[in-house]
Amino acid sequence: MSVTSGTKTESGVGETIRVVINALLIALVIRTFLFQPFNIPSGSMKATLLVGDYLFVSKYSYGYSHYSIPLSPNIFSGRVFGSEPSRGDVVVFRLPKDDSTDYIKRVIGLPGDRVQMKEGLLYINEKPVQRERMSDFVGEDPCGSDATARVKRWKETLPNNITYETLDCVDNGFYDNTNVYTVPPGNFFMMGDNRDNSTDSRVLSAVGYVPFENLVGRAQMIFFSIAEGEHAWQIWRWPTAVRWNRIFSIVR
Repeated sequence: MSVTSGTKTESGVGETIRVVINALLIALVIRTFLFQPFNIPSGSMKATLLVGDYLFVSKYSYGYSHYSIPLSPNIFSGRVFGSEPSRGDVVVFRLPKDDSTDYIKRVIGLPGDRVQMKEGLLYINEKPVQRERMSDFVGEDPCGSDATARVKRWKETLPNNITYETLDCVDNGFYDNTNVYTVPPGNFFMMGDNRDNSTDSRVLSAVGYVPFENLVGRAQMIFFSIAEGEHAWQIWRWPTAVRWNRIFSIVR
């Protein structure tokens, strides 16, 4: 009896280990080839993405580079099954100056484009991007303080008719007037929707142009969202802290 019982116990433990290993392998495949979760730690993409948003990023949208693989082993260069992003996509990418850091921004300039800011207005290839004023953004301050703020909000429409909202914390901000940025071949120009509080491709010393190889994936859907300053593990606070209206919303 004892021998039979021990065999069953060992068999049960072995089966449990196999189930755990299979689950980990499935999770690894999903994370590498399909979807990877990310959370938003800063306000550079307000009001499109808020601090405390958790979202799924599709890894297959632009093909795969070595940055698609966990720990990013440098086992090959370039991309396989590559497909370039469209203007207006919200993209996660590895920072060219520090490829251990993930950033999320919107694709504004494609290879060969000339991008410039004049008095807070975006120009692409010498043409101003259509912009119309919306009601002010009111909420967690996108300009850097801890208070609730009221900030100018605009709707921009890119040349391919993609529309989205941008915020304008101050008139004539530091990057509201720039030189012309000419996007090199194989690179993209990224900008945050929170224009006066975003370190993006306008800051050549910090971000600059983003190589195609550095793209991780396209932001697709918010699957969870909790108010800035709250902690997701504090389940007892969810009834008031979770932004229920943002859950399962598509990122545009």
